[in-house]
Amino acid sequence: MNISFIKTLLLALIATSFAASLIAFPQESLQASERGLQMWWGVVFPSLLPFFIVSELLIAFGVVKFLGVLLEPLMRPIFRVPGSGGFVWAMGMASGFPAGAKLTARLRQEEQLSQVEAERLVSFTNSSNPLFIFGAVSAGFFENVHIGVILVLAHFLGNILVGVMMRFYGVEEKRHTRSIKQPFLVRNAFRELHHSRLRDNRPLGKLLGDAVMSSIQTLLMIGGFIILFSVLNSILKHISVTNILAIPISYLFSIFQLPNELSIPFISGLFEITLGSQLTSKVSTSLLYQVMIVSFLLGFSGFSVHAQVASILAQTDIRFKPFFFARIIQGASAAFFAWVLWKPLYIKLYSIEHTDVTPVFQFNDSNPVVGYFHQLFYLGPTITISFLLLYILLYYSRHFLNKRNDY
Repeated sequence: MNISFIKTLLLALIATSFAASLIAFPQESLQASERGLQMWWGVVFPSLLPFFIVSELLIAFGVVKFLGVLLEPLMRPIFRVPGSGGFVWAMGMASGFPAGAKLTARLRQEEQLSQVEAERLVSFTNSSNPLFIFGAVSAGFFENVHIGVILVLAHFLGNILVGVMMRFYGVEEKRHTRSIKQPFLVRNAFRELHHSRLRDNRPLGKLLGDAVMSSIQTLLMIGGFIILFSVLNSILKHISVTNILAIPISYLFSIFQLPNELSIPFISGLFEITLGSQLTSKVSTSLLYQVMIVSFLLGFSGFSVHAQVASILAQTDIRFKPFFFARIIQGASAAFFAWVLWKPLYIKLYSIEHTDVTPVFQFNDSNPVVGYFHQLFYLGPTITISFLLLYILLYYSRHFLNKRNDY
């Protein structure tokens, strides 16, 4: 019996077990699906869609090439990636995962990155949306806007550390692109902008249609993964798999003097960070420990995001393994930075006594970031449905009308 046959049996067993669990726990599966759907169409879709569409247009108009020339002196020495990686990094930080993976794959398909450079870039350009950290995690789950500062700083410091460490990845392979000294940097950047736009000779209407179609297709895939892992997480909890996996984690936590009560939320967060962060906020323990666990989960991103990134990277020759190990490094480093920043930023800055009781603050709707996040829950579904209808119209006009013209 070879390994391939064993893998086939294992995959068939897992799929069958998952299907049987859906039948055994229909009510729990439905509730988990609704929770994932609400997160996707209320927050994820309307918040990511503008970034995806604008990114496609910026690439088509040559703006990414323009920025690539300007940012080459910064990105190449620090991260050993082309200057266009600076655009991916900025968009990834602003819009959240998996925008970094989508843009990296797009640049790889256009051969603006080598395989190794793309694997370096995708490892540190996928980060959590600051809006999600401030709005959902700190204000929504913890009812404490102040810890959002710690979470965001720890998250992005860990992100930068991963980028610097990944510059040593693939040093044995030859560089496919040379860094060329350009005395007239701005002039060369505008030249690249113009040449890149000329190479993409699609009319403006087609550019907009392609950007909308590509962005919505990616977001539909993301929504499917969010719902799938939300259901999977719920089923694992009800069949006590989460409790079994939490046993070795509790021993690991004891080494770092972390409470055992955080092991089950930690396991849930490894699959889906939203549920893991919510469960962590409900544990009665030191707020510092809660922030460290959530920082790790945000850095690791959860298997749901990993599946989304793997699906996007599968369209290219970019390998997933470097991304996976980079997520572990970022999770650990983010937890470490949260511990380092806790006393100078949280304890002293907000004059809060360091106790073992979790402080709960009155929710403040006046915060603009929090207010915008909660507005998405009201306006998000309308935006999502409107663009899905637009997608159907575009799909119909391109496929069915073209077939009619052929006849």
